[in-house]
Amino acid sequence: MALKRGLSSVGVHRNRSSGSRLPIVILVFFSVLAPFVFFVGRGLYISDQNSVQIGSSKQNIDWREKLALQSIKNLFTKEVIDVVTTSTADMGPLSLDSFRKGNLSASWKVIGVDASVEDNATSQPNQKAAGLKQEMPQVEKGKLLDDDHSHDTPAKTLRRQLRDNRREKRAAELVQQDDEATVKLENAAFERSKAVDSAVLGKYNIWRKENENDNSDSTVRLMRDQIIMAKVYVSIAKLKNKLDLQQELQIRLKESQRALGESTADADLPHSAPEKIKAMGKVLSKAREQLYDCKLVTGKLRAMLQTSEEQVRSLKKQSTFLSQLAAKTIPNAIHCLSMRLTIEYYLLPKEKRKFPRSENLENPNLYHYALFSDNVLAASVVVNSTIMNAKDPSKHVFHLVTDKLNFGAMNMWFLLNPPRKATIHVENVDEFKWLNSSYCPVLRQLETAAMKEYYFKADHPTTSGSSNLKYRNPKYLSMLNHLRFYLPQVYPKLDKILFLDDDIVVQKDLTGLWSVDLHGKVNGAVETCGQSFHRFDKYLNFSNPHISRNFDPNACGWAYGMNMFDLKEWKRRDITGIYHKWQNMNEDRVLWKLGTLPPGLITFYGLTHPLEKSWHVLGLGYNPSVDKREIEHAAVIHYNGNMKPWLELAMTKYRPYWTKYIKYDHPYLRNCNLSE
Repeated sequence: MALKRGLSSVGVHRNRSSGSRLPIVILVFFSVLAPFVFFVGRGLYISDQNSVQIGSSKQNIDWREKLALQSIKNLFTKEVIDVVTTSTADMGPLSLDSFRKGNLSASWKVIGVDASVEDNATSQPNQKAAGLKQEMPQVEKGKLLDDDHSHDTPAKTLRRQLRDNRREKRAAELVQQDDEATVKLENAAFERSKAVDSAVLGKYNIWRKENENDNSDSTVRLMRDQIIMAKVYVSIAKLKNKLDLQQELQIRLKESQRALGESTADADLPHSAPEKIKAMGKVLSKAREQLYDCKLVTGKLRAMLQTSEEQVRSLKKQSTFLSQLAAKTIPNAIHCLSMRLTIEYYLLPKEKRKFPRSENLENPNLYHYALFSDNVLAASVVVNSTIMNAKDPSKHVFHLVTDKLNFGAMNMWFLLNPPRKATIHVENVDEFKWLNSSYCPVLRQLETAAMKEYYFKADHPTTSGSSNLKYRNPKYLSMLNHLRFYLPQVYPKLDKILFLDDDIVVQKDLTGLWSVDLHGKVNGAVETCGQSFHRFDKYLNFSNPHISRNFDPNACGWAYGMNMFDLKEWKRRDITGIYHKWQNMNEDRVLWKLGTLPPGLITFYGLTHPLEKSWHVLGLGYNPSVDKREIEHAAVIHYNGNMKPWLELAMTKYRPYWTKYIKYDHPYLRNCNLSE
């Protein structure tokens, strides 16, 4: 029993020990393996679920793409879809938002798109999209592509061709715009060049590059300044008994003056000029250290300034006199021509000295001209220009009057060069016996002692008119200048006559002047009161009561040079008697200065009919800015002023209007060296 107990107890203990281990194993299994199994299983579940979701979403996307493609194919052609496909392949998905932002080229247009678009992911796939259309320019057939794009798809090739065509079109438009702008600029520059005055004196030209430098003569100015200061210090050195310094300054002064000479620009200076400047600078620095006195230097400079001003005034007066002298002196070539023609004339037999058609001289039905001149060449231009522009030269008659010295030359020239079928007659003013001092106030006044002193003793200090060099002119001593007041006496059988100066050029037929109604006036002339200095107060002395009582100072002046005179009305109103009356009152020259225009304004006051300005354009002898269009449309152009076209001081841009009526290949002109 005992043994059984013992064995049973051992079995019991073993059973107890084995029963205590099992819970431990189970506990370890569930604490270690169960979480592992749980996480592995959960991962497998999640991955399976994701794969299922991806598959379902992919099916959803494929369904939407198919539906969108079906809608787009209904809207666009195949070519557009190919371009869209290419753009998608190159730049990513093509959206309407990217189009609104301007990411596409200018060939795309949006039509019918609302200002706001809802961004809703749940919108129906069949919602209408914004209408798009592309302008498809025609692609030139056969155009070769670059080798680098030889393997491109047809869609890419088409898109590249469209882009190239747009670039070429834009480039052509830009080139055309540039050409138009260039043409406009060239035309504007050409118009501006027309207004440029070609009568610029000297070597200055606005188009020359060297004239753009304002300091082109800085060295010349420096040398002049040094010379001025050297003169100042020479006088101060002499005053302070600095003889050595004075002598040194004088030596340098002479050297600088010789180097400067007549130079007006740096280019004219000799190569030794810089050395002279340095040497003078050293001497002036030495003189400044020893002699500088502000008060003395200021006084010397002031004295030099006053002396220079006096010299300038004297030179201006001399220049005025010389310009007047040059303007009224006949050039050597014209004097030579007159002498040669005179010799030839008096070698002719008397029977060959007569002009044909002398029966026309007193025919009132023809067109008669009066020309008083002592210049053969100028008279020939007046006659030639009138005849060349006349419709019927055979109806024109020229009455020339000259002085005794030029009578033979004037006859010989027109005998050698007859004015076509026109009639011409030359007279000598000295043969008008009725024109004497007892009848003519001007001749009587020219014989007085006061007038002789005025003309021949102009430098006398008591001469009151010594400053009026303009009026001290040889033409005022000639009766050719005053003969215009005696037209009815010279041509008693004529009814109308056109008076012409010898410094005019006729450019149109003048026969229309004979049909102008003068409305009972005596003188037909072009008025010149566009400027204030062409009114009566410019020419007449309104401080005199005779002038102020009878005339308006603001009355409009008119021009001599081309005047239509009604000789019948002249005789009826006794115009010559009016002229004599006022000329006698002006014996002491208190009413007006010398000349024929002031007495003409007085004599024909209220008796002048204004003509159209296009008949007579003035100013070519003094005004460089006469409108070219006015010149070209004028019937007569007038070189009134000092710059006559036959003189060297004539304005070059106006001279061709005169020279074109001269044949410079004429033997007499060649022998006297007359040229353009």
